[in-house]
Amino acid sequence: MKGMASSRRRTALIGLSPRLLRSVPSELGFRGKTLQYLEQSVAHWVMSHGALTVMVPSLVRGGMVLELPVDAADFAERLDGLVLQGGADIHPSCYGREPAGPMHATDLVRDLFELDLLRAFIAAGKPVLGICRGMQLINVALGGTLHQDLVSSGAAHDPHDHPTAEEDYRHGLELVAHGWLCGLYDGRLRAQVNSIHHQGVERLGDGLVIEARAPDGVVEAIRSHQHPFLVGVQWHPEFHDARFPDLLSSEPLMLAFLAAVEAAVASHAAGAD
Repeated sequence: MKGMASSRRRTALIGLSPRLLRSVPSELGFRGKTLQYLEQSVAHWVMSHGALTVMVPSLVRGGMVLELPVDAADFAERLDGLVLQGGADIHPSCYGREPAGPMHATDLVRDLFELDLLRAFIAAGKPVLGICRGMQLINVALGGTLHQDLVSSGAAHDPHDHPTAEEDYRHGLELVAHGWLCGLYDGRLRAQVNSIHHQGVERLGDGLVIEARAPDGVVEAIRSHQHPFLVGVQWHPEFHDARFPDLLSSEPLMLAFLAAVEAAVASHAAGAD
């Protein structure tokens, strides 16, 4: 049995950044506490392709009873890849702006930790996939800015979210011809994706290229050409399941991410020898 265990293929270990819940419903208990959580679809999407997932708890600095002797670089060292999931708006201060009007929910603690985490994975040369807010975070981390509201800023005529529809709301996707994403989908130029966001990329971050847009021009996918795998998509591919056969398949994207993870693991192992 010992020999069998030692011969097993190493399984990729992927970190998932959590959402934060500060106003906890009374029926859950934890009065006055903060919960960190994952929406299960994103974890299941990664694990359905054979990887293991772990949640990366946000590190809160300042005003804590306990000092934490770990930082984002420790997670980047131990984990093989990172998925940044969706959630609250990124605070405008993270890209040097003031709020342009009434703001949706933000969480600066999460923003600052995820920016640290993202930059640590970039420095370690490990793959990162950003979903919705995660794509916007990649853009901000590399010096880009965001439209704080697509409609009020004039970036879109129609909203890209519908609060009561959730993942049932969708729009067209136009993939950049001959781009990386287009190649990933065998040259496909058009598709349908879900749409659950009201913010979007304004000025593109350093080293990033646009891989897809919505028909109204809103940026829907970005990629760094300076990193082995640093990709963000504005839609939620984890919700592109059997319920929605008309939506763009999520499988090629996850397989590409995990292939990059495997290549990075091999490269780091070779460098350690």
